[in-house]
Amino acid sequence: MNAIPSKIFAVIFLFCFQICQAQYKYEREFRILKSQFPAKAIATINKNLKDFKRIKFYKETDSTKISFEAKLKKDKLWYSIEFDEDGALEDIEILIKTTDIPNDTYANMEKYLNKNFTKYRIKRLQQQYTSKNESLEVTFKSAFQNLILPTNNYEIVIVGKKDKGYLDYEIQFDADGNFKKIRTSLPPNYDHVLY
Repeated sequence: MNAIPSKIFAVIFLFCFQICQAQYKYEREFRILKSQFPAKAIATINKNLKDFKRIKFYKETDSTKISFEAKLKKDKLWYSIEFDEDGALEDIEILIKTTDIPNDTYANMEKYLNKNFTKYRIKRLQQQYTSKNESLEVTFKSAFQNLILPTNNYEIVIVGKKDKGYLDYEIQFDADGNFKKIRTSLPPNYDHVLY
């Protein structure tokens, strides 16, 4: 009779552990060679982009998936183009500053940060163009013209302080600055970087 309650307890414990675990992003990024990048993704970049500089290729693993990222510079802006394992486009992100965000949008983001953290420092801010509802051509055109659209997201990485000290957080907001999701990030891994 004691075996049944202990099994139920074990199932509940594992379920709760998984829920807590899902909030964390165990992301690791490794620099890779062009030959290790999905061929379909390289073809997509070559078809949709011209005159870019300093392209670098990365493989990114986190607790839920593997993805590939091409980072490059075009027209004095830094872009990150993310693909899934099969080479399908997931999103394009542009490294931006707070002054690049509409005032009302940034005010909403600040309101969320001030409410949820006793202190914080912005490490990285990106404007994100997802490929979910658009064709490849439209997504590339929108991102590389740096258009502000109602479908954009903003991804912010901060060092934030809550009750238990400082942690890195990755927070996503919609085009109006409304909170979408948050994940705790581990520091990036620089052990296997290719130079």
